[in-house]
Order: sequence, then C-alpha cells, then structure tokens
Amino acid sequence: MIKVMIVDDDPMIAEFNRRYVEAVKDFKVEVGVHSANEALKILDKVDIDLILLDIFMPGMNGLELLMKIRRVGKGVDVIVVTAACDRDHIKKALQFGAVDYIIKPFTFDRLKAALLAYKGMASLMEDQERLSQVELDQCLLYKEQPIVIELPKGVDKKTLAIIWEKIQQLEESLFSTEEMAKYIGISRISMRKYLEFLRKISVLKLELIYGTVGRPTYKYLKIDSGKHILERYL
Repeated sequence: MIKVMIVDDDPMIAEFNRRYVEAVKDFKVEVGVHSANEALKILDKVDIDLILLDIFMPGMNGLELLMKIRRVGKGVDVIVVTAACDRDHIKKALQFGAVDYIIKPFTFDRLKAALLAYKGMASLMEDQERLSQVELDQCLLYKEQPIVIELPKGVDKKTLAIIWEKIQQLEESLFSTEEMAKYIGISRISMRKYLEFLRKISVLKLELIYGTVGRPTYKYLKIDSGKHILERYL
C-alpha cells in the first residue's frame, strides 16, 4: 500500500483529493494537513511514501516545503497539485524533485494517470535492482502518451483483460500461443496478436525452451512488473 499525505490549505479541495487518491487501487491517504509546518511535524513521526502538495498556502508555501524536505534529505516523493501554472513555479518544482506537476482544476483521469505511473516506478524500484531501458521508459515517458492509450488494430480491451487475468491464474510460468489459445477459446492467430502486444509493452517476454527431443520452442514468460504497465491500457 502506498501511503499518501495531502497538503492543501483548502479543506474542501483536500477532501476531494483524498477521495480521488483512494479511488485508485493500492493508495491510502494516511493524513491530510493544511499547512507546510503541519506537514513537517507529521513527516518526523509518520512514514509517508508520496505527498500531494499545493503551492499557495499561508506561511511557508509548498515550494519552500519541498526545498526544506530535500535539504534535510527526506526521500518522500512529491506530486505538486496547484493552480500555479507559470514557468518559474513549474521549473522550480521539477528542479527540486517533484515527480509530477498537476495544474488545478484537473480531471480524475489526469491524477489517476500520475498515480499509476508513480506506482509503476515504485514497483520497479522495489522489485528490481537493475532496470532495462524499456522498463524505465514505460514509467518516465508516460507523459508523452495520451491518458487513454489506443490499442493496436485487432486487440480488444475486454479480451485483453480476460487474457491477462488468465495469464495471472496459470500455475506454469511459461506458456505457448497454442496453450493460451485453447485456454481462452480463441484462434491461435488472434491469440498471437494479443501476446505479441503484451510482449512489445514489456509485460511478457519470449523464452527459447529446449526439450529432450525435437526442436526448441518459444514460450512466453510473464514479467512481474508488467501489471503496472498494463493498467494504462485497460
């Protein structure tokens, strides 16, 4: 579970943000505060993974809080959620390590996309000591993709979700196109389109399997971090 702190001086906006955050799987708002000073006190006592941070607040503003967090070496991540849309605020927030910058008013889909991207990166960092360029790009470059990502021709969202669910239920980690086609009940040609799509987005990878007799065969292997990548397509 990813533990979130919301820092916003407007109680109504903070409450809306809390509802948005907790509508996304694996996120929980541990605490909401209405000033930077309150946030600093909480951070000394509570383990927080991610802060949703407003900039315009009485007293210490959000950027000052972000700079102070970095100066004292706290590793908490920050997504700025603010009405400030000028170049200076945006540039300074990114320079001090904000992982995303969302301008008010925003849509739930925009915040959800940011949270899912953050979850994907957090999962990769936790599960793997070394990352491939493809895995890293799936997280770092998501902003260049539309929030609703168009699937390739011949790949249906509903069927894709069913196939992914079945893949996660398999007892064997390796499987062939033919095996999965029989399991789902669609043609081998159609199944290959789905499995190749999953391979191209680094959810599956191909393994060459050598048997005791006959030719070696290719089978697909699920990549553990792939579920966070796939969430953007479903």
